[in-house]
Amino acid sequence: MPAADAALPDISRLKAGGTRPVEWRISPEPVGYDEAVAAMQARVEAIVAGEASELVWLLEHPALYTAGTSADPRDLIDPDLLPVHRSGRGGQFTYHGPGQRVIYTMLDLNRRSRDVRAFVAGLEEWIIGALGILGIAARRRPGCIGVWVERPEAGADRMDKIAAIGVRLSRWVSYHGVSVNLDPDLDDYRGIVPCGLADQATTSIAELGHAVSMPELDRALFEAFEPVFGAIAAPEYA
Repeated sequence: MPAADAALPDISRLKAGGTRPVEWRISPEPVGYDEAVAAMQARVEAIVAGEASELVWLLEHPALYTAGTSADPRDLIDPDLLPVHRSGRGGQFTYHGPGQRVIYTMLDLNRRSRDVRAFVAGLEEWIIGALGILGIAARRRPGCIGVWVERPEAGADRMDKIAAIGVRLSRWVSYHGVSVNLDPDLDDYRGIVPCGLADQATTSIAELGHAVSMPELDRALFEAFEPVFGAIAAPEYA
């Protein structure tokens, strides 16, 4: 997903006021993609109707590819390698699978900032902060959306992607979200051109040499969320 403007938007208004914290849910077992999308859509409708609070949902998917609204069919290199799911999120082709933390964010931008660029920048800021807690120096890459790490050992200008972002809004309530590579099978990326960037290399926390468990990653995500988006409730497991 190329960024529309290299200038970083103001993310300060993303931290919502009010007394109702964002719910935080962790699914310990893999969740099917279609099941997850249906659950997100139902939750978004409930948030819009004022019947539910905002939600951050952490999970893993079985190995699969998703095609966003800008996906180019030519970027699906091997359509028989893994199941392909058409997705309503923004962006192009991406991979989900075991060892990757998928983070679905159902946040009400009516309460925050009706600024899509600021929201995406806020998601990047959150993930950069969480990785920093784990001792990983991550950053933005000019002209691209997502979170990246520098790989000087592989070339002076080499940057590998460690987290992808693809969102959708319904009446200014977000869904879909972020995926962070903890220790997925990076070989599964060979079936697609990730996010339409042919020169993109993808990495993971494990490939970078960091021994981090999924609960440790989750705790870092929890800790880094509030400075960007505001108060969150204690985690629930479902």
